[in-house]
Amino acid sequence: MPLNIVLVEPEIPPNTGNIARLCAATKTRLHLVEPLGFELGDKQLKRAGMDYWEQVDWRRWPSWSAFRTALPHGARLWFVESAGPRIYSEANFAADDYLVFGRETAGLPVALLQENSAHWLRLPMFNPASRSLNLSNCVAAVLFEALRQQGFPGEVH
Repeated sequence: MPLNIVLVEPEIPPNTGNIARLCAATKTRLHLVEPLGFELGDKQLKRAGMDYWEQVDWRRWPSWSAFRTALPHGARLWFVESAGPRIYSEANFAADDYLVFGRETAGLPVALLQENSAHWLRLPMFNPASRSLNLSNCVAAVLFEALRQQGFPGEVH
């Protein structure tokens, strides 16, 4: 099974388009959890994703609860958000894990993070004046660490 990227209520079309392109290139499944902050026909979304959307294995979910209910038994979710107790590179990722990211402006709900504190990860930041990193950059960093741990399966030279 492929790794999974989960975007919970994404708001910025170019970020989602960039992430879709990343998912196409890495054969990673993309899950979009509504409400979305844009229409799927948005020009910026399509431009950032280019013609890669045809190559993306993606699903659209009407809510977090619908997504969560549909997960296979034993599915393992990793929640990536600032202030997490562990750095993402300390996690031991499996080939079918779900990497969950929140909205650009608000992140993931605090209650969800607290319920899953053992799987709450962060990317290190060094400038206390910087509020956050770009969502598509965060997804790329964590995804490539998970793929590295798997030995970059299916890599094409």
